[in-house]
Amino acid sequence: MQTNSHILVIRLSAMGDVAMTVPIIRAVVEQYPTIKITFLSKAFLKPLFDDIPNVDFYAADVNDTHKGILGLYKLHKELKQLNITHIADIHNALRSKILRSFFKFSNNFIAVIDKGRAEKKALTRTENKIFKQLKTSHQRYADVFEKLGFRVCISNPTPLEKPLLDTKVASITNEKKQQWIGIAPFAAFDPKMYPIDLMKKVILELSKNRTIFLFGGGESEIDVLSEIAQQNTNCISVAGALNLKEELNLIAHLDCMLAMDSGNAHFAAMQQVATITLWGGTHPFAGFAPFNQPTHYCLVPDLEKFPKTPCSIYGNKIHEGYEDIMRTISPKTVIQKVEEVLNSNS
Repeated sequence: MQTNSHILVIRLSAMGDVAMTVPIIRAVVEQYPTIKITFLSKAFLKPLFDDIPNVDFYAADVNDTHKGILGLYKLHKELKQLNITHIADIHNALRSKILRSFFKFSNNFIAVIDKGRAEKKALTRTENKIFKQLKTSHQRYADVFEKLGFRVCISNPTPLEKPLLDTKVASITNEKKQQWIGIAPFAAFDPKMYPIDLMKKVILELSKNRTIFLFGGGESEIDVLSEIAQQNTNCISVAGALNLKEELNLIAHLDCMLAMDSGNAHFAAMQQVATITLWGGTHPFAGFAPFNQPTHYCLVPDLEKFPKTPCSIYGNKIHEGYEDIMRTISPKTVIQKVEEVLNSNS
């Protein structure tokens, strides 16, 4: 292993998957302080890595400058100027495959993630389903670094120092006089979303003696969250009011995050915030549970009533008759879990 190693890490999307890499990158630079990492992803995700030493962020503009094979070749030429010694492809998608192929003649050490597609297919099929816990995405990322010669332990992360509250964030939150709970009720796909009418009941109860911050993005989500905030005391929607860096700053100060199988759950977990997740068409057995969170922080539906769960890995599919799967997780169950977590961590 070279002491002046420079690792290019490729993970171009999606937001939650990139967030899941953060604890692993932290562990790598802590355990190998002489190496340098350049993380390649989409520009808006740069704030995820701002506080990690020895890590530079390189923005891939896959919709313009780096679009298509010619654009990826241009990106390769740009990256070659950085004196890369190792390449960790933790995406293993079409773009990353093309990009790393350009490096084959540059004497770089290259390692690629094993996504476990066969076992994930066995987990989600309806017949002869093999229902078991699969290797986590975090461990799959760590395995790539081990292939490069950098064995990394991720089981005992170093406690993080809480950042100062950003001035703009503080102007929205005001002084902290009671516990802060973040709630992110949306997800990329409907099968991963807790029914909004049930979530409103959860918010109504939890906001009685705690401050609730609602997270989301996009016009429709902003409108819904704004309406919920107006209907409840101690409830503030920050959707559309903060950029990603500011949202991360606020999340770091939460006492608890309640989210779906979604990016916001990983934003919280990467900052070592207690993170409770609600699961419907997907399941934590697929390996996408938030980093270093207890298993019982994942609330899953009634599997006796819905034995074909999970319906898919990413939540983009749902079996017929499974549309109301998340309604088997009662608001009372969610509220009790949040209160249990808050009390145990206070």
